[in-house]
Amino acid sequence: MRRRIPRRSFLRVGGAAAATLTLPFSLIFSRRTQAAGRFGPLVPDPAGILDLPAGFTYRVLERAGGAMDDGYRVPGRPDGMGCFPGADGTVVLLRNHENSPTDKGIGPYRSGQGAPAEAYDAESMGGVTRLVLDATTFERRSSNLVLAGTNRNCAGGPSPWGWLSCEENVDARHGYVFVCAATASRVEAPRRLTGYGRFHHEAAVVDPTTMIAYLTEDRPDSCFYRFKPTDPAAPFEGKLQALCVAGARNAETSGWELEEPREIAWVDIDEPDPRDDTVRTEARAKGAAIFRRGEGVCLSQGVVYICATIGGPAGAGQIFQLVPQGDGGTLGVIAQSTDTNELDAPDNITIAPWGELFMAEDGYRGNYLRGVTLDGQIFDFARNARSMSELSGVCFSHDGKALFVNMQEDGLTLAIMGPFPEAGAGAGSTIRAGMSAPGTG
Repeated sequence: MRRRIPRRSFLRVGGAAAATLTLPFSLIFSRRTQAAGRFGPLVPDPAGILDLPAGFTYRVLERAGGAMDDGYRVPGRPDGMGCFPGADGTVVLLRNHENSPTDKGIGPYRSGQGAPAEAYDAESMGGVTRLVLDATTFERRSSNLVLAGTNRNCAGGPSPWGWLSCEENVDARHGYVFVCAATASRVEAPRRLTGYGRFHHEAAVVDPTTMIAYLTEDRPDSCFYRFKPTDPAAPFEGKLQALCVAGARNAETSGWELEEPREIAWVDIDEPDPRDDTVRTEARAKGAAIFRRGEGVCLSQGVVYICATIGGPAGAGQIFQLVPQGDGGTLGVIAQSTDTNELDAPDNITIAPWGELFMAEDGYRGNYLRGVTLDGQIFDFARNARSMSELSGVCFSHDGKALFVNMQEDGLTLAIMGPFPEAGAGAGSTIRAGMSAPGTG
């Protein structure tokens, strides 16, 4: 495959930022050539679906419109996804579907079939499905609808209670986070986390040691939030707060350089569940920092990583490192795109079980899954050969033997297998001269 990354740095990491690392995982996007030898160059897929390196194969697990085992059909527009251990030698994928009320043609209901009594909103076509796989072969065993009647379920994240599914919409009664159990074998009554706020949610992640949830907002003028429980034993009772930068009211993070991280604080949101879309308005009135389309968020050993999809000098993406320390901490840019040929809108991010970073793009130059080796070299791992549609939902099985991904507009969920490194091999290793690598909580 012809190299698409220009000679100058794909991402730049400053020495001051590197000096602040606190985790064993570290990473640099450097001025090296593409690591074509990592898994090898991409080989065109004869089926025209997904290009992969030689030796890797994929299986189409489900297609939009196919039958599920509970009588519903597989909805379209699969997006965020998480992998959970299942019973009886299985793994479970919980999968969002970013559908609106107008998407009845790709919703979960067949012709003549109505919404179940458990649906949050009978007119809405978004929700969550559950896909059960054999943990050894990763063959499909069953699938079913878990959450119905929500609106534009975009990303989310794993939590101690299951999958957190986020609505990227603020129509009446919408704009919330819902928690879905990995054991749900049928549609369940919605469990709405009102305390997590009502706004254009994108992703969420929970620190299992503190039960603090960190939440992104997909708006060009978004803020970044946390939900802090009053008592970790009652994790849904507490306060929604927005991030501020000390000494810089309404700090514009898009223009930040790769330099010493800033001190941060948190301000309370008095109206986390407003009638209108005013959470970020209140946050900005109290001095909250501005992020340019907060999307992917993940956590490793208490440190949070945030993607701002249109932030940075090229408007093509930034990755922030947030190191919480009680009610303060630090925030800094650890990587950013300087050109859309370098990186085009980083969205989902995850860490492989052997320690390398994998991320999905959500841009307009052909969507890739990309990785970074432990010595800082960039490699293309997969390319959507079927269309320009977004790759999403990237996550690994816990043994590292399969990578799962959705092709959103194509309505496909795939399992990728092949000669992946062994789980744990290199995990925790230091990528030379680097920055801390994100991981899934």
